[in-house]
Amino acid sequence: MRILGLDPGYGRTGWGVVEYLPKGNPDRQLQALEFGVMETASADSLSVRLYELQRGIQAIIARHRPEAALMERLFFNQSTTTAAGVYQAQGVLLAALGAAEIECLELTPGQIKQAVTGSGRAGKPAVMDMVCRLLNIKAPIRPDDAADALAAAIAGVHTVRSRKLMQTMRSPQ
Repeated sequence: MRILGLDPGYGRTGWGVVEYLPKGNPDRQLQALEFGVMETASADSLSVRLYELQRGIQAIIARHRPEAALMERLFFNQSTTTAAGVYQAQGVLLAALGAAEIECLELTPGQIKQAVTGSGRAGKPAVMDMVCRLLNIKAPIRPDDAADALAAAIAGVHTVRSRKLMQTMRSPQ
C-alpha cells in the first residue's frame, strides 16, 4: 500500500510517499519511497504558482500511483491573506487527487502526531525522531515541510489499514 502525505502551502508544499510492506521485517514495514517539497517563486503570480503546484503533484502521482493521500487539515487564526493562498493550494491538490481518483483523507495536526508518536501534543523534534525511526532514515529530514508530509503519510497508512480492518469485520462471512 502506498500513501501520499501532503503538507499544503502555495509557497512550499511538503510531500512524501510511504509504502507499507505487510510481509516485510516487522521492524521495517514502513518505507519512504520519495519525499521533498514543491516550491513556487514568490515573484510569480498566484495563478502561475498554483499551476506549478498542479504540475508537480501530477508528476508525483504519475510516478508513485498512491492508493490514498492524507493531507493535514488546515487551521488559521491570524492572517487571512496567508490562509486564502494556502486554501487555494489545497484546492489544487485536491482537484489533482480527484482527477486521478485518489481518495484524500484529512487529519488535524494533533491526530497526525498521535498516530506517529502516541501523543497528540508531541513537539516537532519528537515527531521528526519518530518519522526517522519508523522509516529508517538516518539524517534529519529537511525542510520540515517534507518531514510533516512523511508524518501525514504514516498517519495515512494507519488510517487506511484501520478502515480496511473495520470493513473486514463488518462484512458477513
